[in-house]
Amino acid sequence: MDFKSLMRRRDWMAAGLLACCGSPVSAQGEEPQLSGFTESLAPLNYEEHGQPRGFSVELLEMVAEQAGLKLSVQVLPWLRSVQMARGRPNSLLFSLTRTAEREDQYRWVGPISERRLLIYQMANQPALKLRSLDALGTRKLGVVRESAAARELQAAGLRPDRELELAQDDGSNLRKLLAGRMDLMLMLDWAAAWHLNRQGLSYNSLRVVMAHDVGKSYWYGLPPDTDPALVTRLQQALDQIRRNSRYERLRQRYFR
Repeated sequence: MDFKSLMRRRDWMAAGLLACCGSPVSAQGEEPQLSGFTESLAPLNYEEHGQPRGFSVELLEMVAEQAGLKLSVQVLPWLRSVQMARGRPNSLLFSLTRTAEREDQYRWVGPISERRLLIYQMANQPALKLRSLDALGTRKLGVVRESAAARELQAAGLRPDRELELAQDDGSNLRKLLAGRMDLMLMLDWAAAWHLNRQGLSYNSLRVVMAHDVGKSYWYGLPPDTDPALVTRLQQALDQIRRNSRYERLRQRYFR
């Protein structure tokens, strides 16, 4: 075989390999696929008819679209979401409270929204103001069973079936308050507004008695080894959405 024939044969073999295996250059140029993992915490994130829904989910979809990236989202039990997101490239865990303890565990994109846990009473009841939980007296405070807030309140000395009325979820908590089975309710303001709306009631049906845990925000958290350029790209997309009316229109759909 002459030199020219040998070269042509080599070129054909190389072309065949590229067709079978793909070009390394184009593979490196592919956009990353984002994988979002979250829990059921309506109305921020939850599952409906087998599909992820909620303010944080829709906002993330808008961010991904703005950044020109593909996205998939799974709603799982919280610990499972943490495990799935840990060490997975281009993953996002949400809605994640940003705290000093978590600061170095993630690269942060946000904020998504404020996080405000408030103690409520029905607005049609005589106004009550509490300075501390010690002033509850014989009043019952509703909280979700096995939640972080419930564990915190029990550690502070409040007792189930005495000072605490434990419910399976936020919706059950609100129904108990509406039925007069307890005096007060601890709930995220987003959740209170959303569950009231589903009952055909406005947020003004409740009165804030005391702020329990405020001043923090919800964020999207990415693994610490995420490419900083990707984090910047997502943050810039979110900032642009927040600067125009899309963020506020989305918020008003869930918090009203």
